Amino acid sequence: MRIFAFIFGSILLCSLVACDDSVTIGNSLISDEIEIVVDSSYTVSGQPVANSKILSRSTSQLLGVIDSKGYGSLRSDVVAQFMPAGRIDTTNVKLENIDSMKLKLVIPINGFTGDSITPMGLKVYKLNKQLPSPIYSDFDPTDYYSPEDLVASKIYAPNAVGQSDSIANLSYRYIDINLPVSLAHKIYNKYIENPSLFSSPSEFAQWFPGIYISNSFGCGRIVNIIGAEGKIYYHKTEPIEDTDRDTTYYYEGNYFAITPEVISNNNINLKLDSNVQAMIDNNETVIVAPTGYDVKITFPAREIIEDFRNNGGNISVINGLSLEIPAENIVNDNNIGIPPYLLMVKSDKKDEFFEKNQMNDDLTSFYAAYDSSRKSYTFPNLRSYLLSLLKQDEIKDEDIEFTLTPIGLITESSTSNNSYYYGYYSSGSTTTTVNGITPYVVAPKMAKLNLDKAKVIFTYSKQTIK
Repeated sequence: MRIFAFIFGSILLCSLVACDDSVTIGNSLISDEIEIVVDSSYTVSGQPVANSKILSRSTSQLLGVIDSKGYGSLRSDVVAQFMPAGRIDTTNVKLENIDSMKLKLVIPINGFTGDSITPMGLKVYKLNKQLPSPIYSDFDPTDYYSPEDLVASKIYAPNAVGQSDSIANLSYRYIDINLPVSLAHKIYNKYIENPSLFSSPSEFAQWFPGIYISNSFGCGRIVNIIGAEGKIYYHKTEPIEDTDRDTTYYYEGNYFAITPEVISNNNINLKLDSNVQAMIDNNETVIVAPTGYDVKITFPAREIIEDFRNNGGNISVINGLSLEIPAENIVNDNNIGIPPYLLMVKSDKKDEFFEKNQMNDDLTSFYAAYDSSRKSYTFPNLRSYLLSLLKQDEIKDEDIEFTLTPIGLITESSTSNNSYYYGYYSSGSTTTTVNGITPYVVAPKMAKLNLDKAKVIFTYSKQTIK
């Protein structure tokens, strides 16, 4: 559908031209007819494409097993290196002061899919060689650990049943895994022997390659681990002044953690439900995460440019170009919902995008958030992409072929303080900055993209000189 708005007057023309340096007119002002064209007659085609492995590059770890009707069977375990503590206190803490050690896994309060009560088991193994880089979700850890190197095991559930109110009211849950105190002693002694080993994760990995966390038994839950720390617990006994009694103080400290700077990986195995697989086999545009399926689309840039060149008139300005894609839930028995963000990236640049930790440039890559009120994703800023194509002598297939894939955003928030200035009160505000984009590995997600209802809206202004 094309919508035309007719505007007359040289004043508007001047302001319009001033917005785009690519348009040149003479020094005289010409009062003539200006049309604003809004064209939404274009269509988008696409098909599902397998996304069998991903490069997660995320501090989120998925752990567990879930078998969900309407989604499929998902199993994920974890391998990870550690960021060592740069400095270990060997003055106030002596070897004999160390009482215990724990691996603490942090889970958001609702950071799981499935049943929060069902007991499930995990085992922690010490890796016997360094992890490869890059590392992908189809990684097989078999050759990187020995079953004899079992460090710890745990039966767990991510709920606060039986916990105190102070624990139950937290916005997160801990899975506390008791590690052997001998490991804490080894790390302590190694620091005394060679403190430079703790200066970087690559140095530390030469001595301690990392851990493998596997599911030992149970099914029905996938948890999202957002942090992992190796903590030691120690005591100090000090005499009470002017008495013959002592007081014992208890402390804790960090020896290592999983951070964005170290290698970590979700080893993912996904088998789709037969109904979902049938939809894909029928060429329905279904996206599934983590791994699973993306959707490859052909964007109608050739048609848009051809229409613009044929109908743009003597002087024309591109005002905007956007793409809105409706998405709908696929029925399943675990409330597995729609991915919160989609990346739209040129298909021939997708692997490079993630391998090089790139951000969206709004020329070859864009991202959109799912709008639950509109039930769609909207990519509003495609104008620069179209302008770049206008400069090319030829538009190739790779210029118009994009892949839609679920992503997670790495964000950083900063809060300004309240202020009082010249009689005006200003409340503090929080600014969130996106500083990383990764394949989506936070939880199982899926959706059907309704490309037949997608809207491409192209807006331009043109002047006809008579």
